[in-house]
Order: sequence, then structure tokens, then C-alpha cells
Amino acid sequence: MTPDTLAAEAETLILPRFDETTALQLGAILLDLAQGLPVVINIRNAHRTFFHAALPGSQAGNDNWARRKSNTTLMTGRASMAVGLRNAERKQTLSRDGLFEADYADHGGAVPIRVAGVGMVAVATVSGLPQEEDHRLVVRGIVALQRAQT
Repeated sequence: MTPDTLAAEAETLILPRFDETTALQLGAILLDLAQGLPVVINIRNAHRTFFHAALPGSQAGNDNWARRKSNTTLMTGRASMAVGLRNAERKQTLSRDGLFEADYADHGGAVPIRVAGVGMVAVATVSGLPQEEDHRLVVRGIVALQRAQT
């Protein structure tokens, strides 16, 4: 994965609509995709949590990782994986932008939820697997939701 491939991927992950019911649908899809995986799944915007699940084998720290990765995506409007890859490419850290490690993480797993004609409305996050797998799981969930909405 590169920042450019993730940017191109982001352009394909556009939903026709998103609300509380859609968040529950996406949560159910992610639960199904995560069968047997020790992950935390979180769907939220800057003001509230729409869906949260801590699956068997996940750790308390996964909740904190999910929060921090979600914060990064909500602040930047980009997948946390894309932010981390861009930072690594430039040999920079989040602290350069005034974002502190206690509240932000630029590791993969948080993906913006975008609605056509609106932009980013929320973020879906998975934590508990290697960062690329966290990211891929969320993307697979959003793609499945797209198919269900058409």
C-alpha cells in the first residue's frame, strides 16, 4: 500500500447515504467479516458513537487504539493508514502537526465514511490485527455496505 493507492481507494468508498440504521448495518457486516478475530469495531463521528463491539480475544488497549485512530481520521479526513504512510514517507510524526500520541495514532484501521455530495460523515475503525489487516477489514465492510445499498 502507498499513500497514492489509498487515496485512489478512498475515491471508490462513497456511500449514497449514511444514518444510524446504516451504521448498524455496517457494524453487522463488520461483525460477520470479523468472525473469530480478536478485534474492536467502532463506528462514530466527532459527536457520538453509532456502533461499538469488542470481540472475544480483543484487549482493553484495542479500544484506546480505535479511539486514537478514529481521532486521526476525523481530524485529517483521510484513512489513518494513509496518514501513517505519508508520515513515514516524509519522516514526520503526528506531533509535527500538534497531534499528541495520547489522542491520535497514524496506524491503519480507521477509514472515513463518505456520502456522495456530502463528504465525510463518520469513521469506521477496527483495532486488534496488524494495521494493514485492520484497514482491509474496514474497506471490505464498506464495499459490502455499498453493494447492499444499491
